[in-house]
Amino acid sequence: MPKLTINDQPVEVPEGMTVLQACQMAGVEVPVFCYHDRLSVAGNCRMCLVEMEKSPKPVASCAMPAGEGMVIRTNTESIQKARKGVLELLLINHPLDCPICDQGGECDLQDITMAYGPDSSRFHLNKRAVPDKNFGPLIETAMNRCIHCTRCVRFATEVAGVPELGAVYRGEHMEIGTYVEKSITSELSGNMIDLCPVGALTSKPYAFKGRPWELSHTPSIDVLDAVGSAIRIDSRGREVMRILPRLNEDVNEEWISDKARFACDGLKYQRLDRPYVKDASGRLQESTWEEAFNTIAERVRETDGSKIGALAGNLADAESMVLLKELMTSLGSPHVDAREEGSILESGHRCSYIFNTSISGIDQADFVLLIGTNPRVEAPIINARIRKNYLYNGLQVALIGEAHDLTYPYAHLGNHPQILEEILKGKHTLAKLLQDAKCPMLILGEGALSRKDGSAILHLAREIAEKYGLIHQGKGNPSDHWNGFNILHKAASRVGALDLCIVPEKDGYGTAQIIEKADQGKLEIVYLLGADEIDVGKLKKTFVIYQGHHGDKGASVADVILPASAYTEKDGTYVNTEGRVQRAFKACSAPGDAREDWKILRALSETLGLPLPYNTLEEIRARMVEINPLFEEVDVLQRAPWTSFGKSGILEDSSFKESIENFYMTDSISRHSVTMAECTRQILGRDQEKRTGTHG
Repeated sequence: MPKLTINDQPVEVPEGMTVLQACQMAGVEVPVFCYHDRLSVAGNCRMCLVEMEKSPKPVASCAMPAGEGMVIRTNTESIQKARKGVLELLLINHPLDCPICDQGGECDLQDITMAYGPDSSRFHLNKRAVPDKNFGPLIETAMNRCIHCTRCVRFATEVAGVPELGAVYRGEHMEIGTYVEKSITSELSGNMIDLCPVGALTSKPYAFKGRPWELSHTPSIDVLDAVGSAIRIDSRGREVMRILPRLNEDVNEEWISDKARFACDGLKYQRLDRPYVKDASGRLQESTWEEAFNTIAERVRETDGSKIGALAGNLADAESMVLLKELMTSLGSPHVDAREEGSILESGHRCSYIFNTSISGIDQADFVLLIGTNPRVEAPIINARIRKNYLYNGLQVALIGEAHDLTYPYAHLGNHPQILEEILKGKHTLAKLLQDAKCPMLILGEGALSRKDGSAILHLAREIAEKYGLIHQGKGNPSDHWNGFNILHKAASRVGALDLCIVPEKDGYGTAQIIEKADQGKLEIVYLLGADEIDVGKLKKTFVIYQGHHGDKGASVADVILPASAYTEKDGTYVNTEGRVQRAFKACSAPGDAREDWKILRALSETLGLPLPYNTLEEIRARMVEINPLFEEVDVLQRAPWTSFGKSGILEDSSFKESIENFYMTDSISRHSVTMAECTRQILGRDQEKRTGTHG
């Protein structure tokens, strides 16, 4: 490990570090524009110049490897002069529009100029004019402010894997753009806004809506997919103004998907803010909570418990699902399910339904087999991790399923499940690659598990994992443990529901059966806890109670509507796809008479004469710990012991189908987002998806 001296302070750093990183380790501040920890070194802003002993001129610390015996000084008179010179040159063409710039208050150029810049300029030239570019519905551009740090270009090329940005022309005439004007098509494009050190790239939906010092900041997690990305909710009053990423090295690093970032405007539209009850003519009429509860109670009292079913949706928090299950149990109903997509995953064998490798564990893999999944749209953050491994380690990837542009090269093996049988028997060329890999992993998508032969596919995947060494159970040394069997979920509620046994009891109906029995008139009441991703057209013969926050698909067939809080308006517990227990926190109040889900269920149980024994969120969470002790520790990843699961069966002679047709509209929030509708139109090139029972 090299030892060097920084500002007369001895420092020892790992091999391969740069001088800039050594300065950061020593607690010495060095200003930067183009440098970023997760991007390649460009070395083109020259803001990080430092003095190095025996060097005739200052060196760019971001590009200089730290070496043994180096003597570095970062705050000498010549370095201060050099920094002022760099900033003076950068500001020659920079417009002085800070008062109207959306980056104001959180701008690196502003802060660094205040700390290191000159007090005047020697240049009095006309500023060059650069036309603004149209990057699509998400990113607003003001290219006059661009300082050519190329962070956006490197992010698009390296992290997002969509090399649509680059530089044209030379010298003073250089411009950053998309060559041919077009919308940026990456699902991670919004991260360029965070990376931009000036106001050249800002948020188009948030433009001129607020200033950072006006906003309240609430740490939370994203629930629009199953990754559980760490986010910060910025709100003003009762409105969510924007959502930004928080650093979490184990989950999302410092990136979030565009849906997580920009779909928040959907929280303003088509909200349910008061109860509704359907009258004799079949029209929904505004009601009070008492009237809505009494209507439900009257219907429940004249219905046998065996003819009542309940479904929990993809955005449901763990607390509300526990209360829903206990309410149905007290009514005598075994028909409760939280697997909206109809998968065959069951509670009891945790290793069979989580991402066992862990998201950060992807970095260690040397071979990945994707089965019936498209991680680029199902989990863009996980897809970025796979790409990162490919770039740094040459990760080999193979896919069984529909071919897509995954932003990294892969071997497409075909699109039918019979390939899994060939691999298991050793008759496929992939078998040798799996056998030779030291840390192989497979990722099984819900597109494969929601088929009729999903159980057989799960069984085959387990046998492949066991036969080809995807599971290493190290003795004593945790570093020897490796579990390469992974399920990639799309719904934030799914793993938590399986952990808490929110599945049908013995002789109970699952999602598909509940819908089928309701269509046949054999179920008289169906309770939808935010369940919108089902065929609601088959529920017209039954009495539907819909509890949710948007007038979405479920509300369109409801006889009683109970308005609930969205994830930004309540405290709740979720479990991400790797089995990490996480907490979302309340950032603002729900509109009108809407209430938190658990409070609605608790109040309804009182009206039904079957009061649930919980009066606070803490009491419900204590009950969750009783059901599954894993809920006692938050944000801790616990390894699931490997067990036998799955049932052998006959595979269908049909290909895998796409599980997400439109990345930008997958839930009741994003379907009502004007921004996501614009992305659907401009990026995917199709009109806004028709929404049952809603108005655009």
